[in-house]
Amino acid sequence: MALRQACCRGRPGRHLAGTGPVSDAPARPRRRASDAALTDWFAARGWRPAPFQREAWRRYLAGESGLLVTPTGSGKTLAALGGPLLQALALDDAPAKARRGVAAAPRLRLLWITPLRALAADTVRSMQEPIAALGVPWTVAMRTGDASARDKRLARKGLSDVLVTTPESFALMLSYPDAAQLLAGVRGVVVDEWHELLGNKRGVLLQLCLARLRGIVPAAPVWGLSATLGNLEEARDVLLPHRPDAPILQFARRRRMTLQTLLPNEGERFPWAGHLGLSQLARVAAVLQKARSSLLFTNTRSQAELWHRALQSVWLDDPKTLALHHGSLDASLRAAAEAGLRDGTVRCVVATSSLDLGVDFPAVDQVLQVGSPKGMARLWQRGGRARHRPGEAGKVICVPTHALELAEYAAARVALAHGRVESRPPLRLSLDVLAQHCVTLALGGGFEPAQLLEEVRGTHAFATLREEAWTAVLDFIVRGGGALENYPDYRRVIRDDDGCYRVHDRRVAFRHRLSIGTITSDGSVQVRYMKGGWLGSVEEAFISRLRPRERFQFAGKTLELVQLRDMTAFVRIAKAGEGRVPRWQGGRMPLSSELGAEVEAILHEPAESPEMRALQPLLDLQSRLSQLPGPDSLLVESIKTRQGWHLFVYPFAGRGVHEGLAALLALRWGREVPNTFSWAVNDYGLVLTAQSEAWPDAPLMQRLLTPEGLLDDLLASLNIAELARRQFREIARVAGLLPPSLPGRAARSLRQLQASSSLLFDVLRQHDPGHVLLAQAEREVMEAQLDVQHLKAVLTRCGERPLALRRPRSLTPLGFPLWAEAIRGQLSTEDWRTRVKRAAQQLEQRHARNA
Repeated sequence: MALRQACCRGRPGRHLAGTGPVSDAPARPRRRASDAALTDWFAARGWRPAPFQREAWRRYLAGESGLLVTPTGSGKTLAALGGPLLQALALDDAPAKARRGVAAAPRLRLLWITPLRALAADTVRSMQEPIAALGVPWTVAMRTGDASARDKRLARKGLSDVLVTTPESFALMLSYPDAAQLLAGVRGVVVDEWHELLGNKRGVLLQLCLARLRGIVPAAPVWGLSATLGNLEEARDVLLPHRPDAPILQFARRRRMTLQTLLPNEGERFPWAGHLGLSQLARVAAVLQKARSSLLFTNTRSQAELWHRALQSVWLDDPKTLALHHGSLDASLRAAAEAGLRDGTVRCVVATSSLDLGVDFPAVDQVLQVGSPKGMARLWQRGGRARHRPGEAGKVICVPTHALELAEYAAARVALAHGRVESRPPLRLSLDVLAQHCVTLALGGGFEPAQLLEEVRGTHAFATLREEAWTAVLDFIVRGGGALENYPDYRRVIRDDDGCYRVHDRRVAFRHRLSIGTITSDGSVQVRYMKGGWLGSVEEAFISRLRPRERFQFAGKTLELVQLRDMTAFVRIAKAGEGRVPRWQGGRMPLSSELGAEVEAILHEPAESPEMRALQPLLDLQSRLSQLPGPDSLLVESIKTRQGWHLFVYPFAGRGVHEGLAALLALRWGREVPNTFSWAVNDYGLVLTAQSEAWPDAPLMQRLLTPEGLLDDLLASLNIAELARRQFREIARVAGLLPPSLPGRAARSLRQLQASSSLLFDVLRQHDPGHVLLAQAEREVMEAQLDVQHLKAVLTRCGERPLALRRPRSLTPLGFPLWAEAIRGQLSTEDWRTRVKRAAQQLEQRHARNA
């Protein structure tokens, strides 16, 4: 049955009475009393409001928007919450009027947007204490994927005064026709951890949702909370495009942060490459035993599972005091780990990024980082989790997994001293997100295209949206584009006689609400006990390779697969034995360009630090065999091994740029001299391996490294169409071409999704080559995956440097990790780590004899 939506007239919410924040002009005496009440609450806790907190309160009450930038643990949550609380106290904000028979305005007063579910739950807890202590009669609800049925009901019916939610759940609110009424009483919006949303499609989705909210309550202040960024003004402009002069409030002093590295003993052999850091297990266990509570961060979920299992084998306390936390675990397991940290029943949590954003654990005594943090922003975030109290210094205990990570820690120490942090460039013209948003608004009462275009162009992400692109998006949501118009499933939106775009089909409405959001996964399979109880999810690519009765490690347990049915892995606890550890896509974290530059500089002129003193023997070996890299030259090494002729180049530009650069150099070298090449990359450089003899000279290297003809050569060296095909699956899912499986029906497997997206890609390329989503897939490959602009800058920098061509007699400490990466895919009956370890020992013995 068709659903007739409410008519859309003019800008959303403009016709509603009482929109915008309530004026507080008559409430000056009450405001002074409320100021005293909040100050007294601070004093009762032994605190005093910081100047930046008072400034944030004052500007909020004056109706201003802005960006608040403070280090973790400095009190930014109270800085953002204090203004709304003071406003509520001054206005005697009570819902009693409704009980006296007076028509009640919508209850929702404060909308708090957060990027993580764990952070949402923690924010709710942090809010409830001052709200209750000050006697503000507010109900606080959480609307995320982890929310209770009660909170979901409160959010849906507008019965909460404060709603803590995510960008996806905010978008879901807008898909209902009564969204304008529910949001009409909003007096303020807080976007927490804005830096985490700035550079991805979730941030684009939030920009569109905030633009819609501005049409409903144009005067409501919007405040972003952020850690330090390298592009703060741009971050402010993206969040507040309508307020280009909005203030950026920064905490007067940066929180102190110190690093301590667990160093190998003198004479101890330390891995050169390819390890997870488990050789440091004894040192880490000793450090954990000395502290009351600890967070041990790893960079990937697989590494977290391995470290948790390793620590279990040497843990001296009750096993329940050691917990695991990552995004693939069930919400109840994550909540138990968080609660254990707060109440002191858990001494150590092994975690990933699921716990490094804003979650407040004042009882945590120390933070350990396994492996390089790969970026300064991540190091600041994780270091701030320890002693998360205003005025306390942060500290990170660094656990290197191989020798060269010592240089990354030393470089991080220098970057900390200078306050350096990465920029996060925002995305532009993500038309898949725009298409999803248009369907959401068509479902939420409808939209008039000219007015919506003006609203959309008011965002940073779509300020340059051209008329033809907008028309293509509308055509896509109405009929799927020219090639798909004969398929009813792709005709989701109808343009009614009044010119308004609406959704009438119940099935379209149901499926769209299930798929709102921009986070895509690689075929998740739920893990469940045979007798009930969920453990979380793993990727289908991993679990599909297991046979029944095979064991695997997950959620800190050894499990036995019983059966795989309907995208659910039914398991039981294994009685004994080891098992494989799941691996998730996206597990490799690239080194940031800022930290890469620091590493190159510190290798050239080693600083007087504990890490570089420990690394000195390896640097001496690099100098004897070849040369130390440095910012004033480009180190290039050539060497022959049994695998072929190797060319090592060290730009220190990060793994992603090196991938494109390796393909480019292979193509150009092959044009010069016919040959067969393979390549491997890491964060420091790349290696090309030729099957026929090849010794490059300086003129050849200069021709290979020229930025001229970059785009044409990239298109020739890489299968851009295949890369675009892979990228298209994510775009198609976000835009609504791959609707989700309906509840109660078997979920589609990753293979089915890939087949569906590939079929759509081929159909569009053949019958609608100008389709708006095909163009976006190719653009994202060039801009995001290959990072062409960065690659061009790296080529220019390499071309301007003098070349340091070296022919070492054997693999060097810098070249060995690349060689090890290159042989990973070769056939052998030996484990790869065994081969790498033996090769490293042979090199060390040979150089020891020659020294």
